[in-house]
Amino acid sequence: MELDLITVAIVFGAIFLVELPDKTFIATLVLATRFRPLFVWIGVVLAFLVQTVVAVTVGGLLAQLPKRPVEIFAAGMFLLGGILLLRGAGKADEEEQETEEEFAHKGPASAVGLKAIAVSFSVLFLAEWGDLSQLLTASMVLRFHQPLSVFLGAFLALATVSALGAIIGRALLTRVRLSTIRRFGGGVCLLLALLSVLQIAGVLGA
Repeated sequence: MELDLITVAIVFGAIFLVELPDKTFIATLVLATRFRPLFVWIGVVLAFLVQTVVAVTVGGLLAQLPKRPVEIFAAGMFLLGGILLLRGAGKADEEEQETEEEFAHKGPASAVGLKAIAVSFSVLFLAEWGDLSQLLTASMVLRFHQPLSVFLGAFLALATVSALGAIIGRALLTRVRLSTIRRFGGGVCLLLALLSVLQIAGVLGA
């Protein structure tokens, strides 16, 4: 499988903007206030690794189906993602507090080392199933037909978001509103939906 750095960059940017205002970012932030941030980040990254492998595998399997229905499905997923992000942008800041309260007491506060990693892994692993970023990662495989590039871009984006959440999450949220990030993410998804539609219509090359 070939590695396309342009695809990696596109996927990284899209998944980064989708995941940054997501509840998993807040969950990582909260866990990092309870356990050592490095242990939290390791646990979260391992959870994201598994989730990304699953998403790319699903996308690869769907890509084996007839081309036109798959292209329409991918365009629909991007459109749905954009709509959900834009509709939820107004409530993002309110949901931030609710999410912090939800994850404030996950796992024993005394957990250290492997226990802290295990708690962080389990919390994020369960929270991420069916998440928008996972669905969009699978759709990216259908859009670009480059599983390795999509995997690398998506995983690096998720690892970066979790690092920001664990290390400077609180400071970041005092400077950037989650609602603004969601609007950017929604715009990116709508752009990908438009590009996919143009490709289906034959305006753009495959």
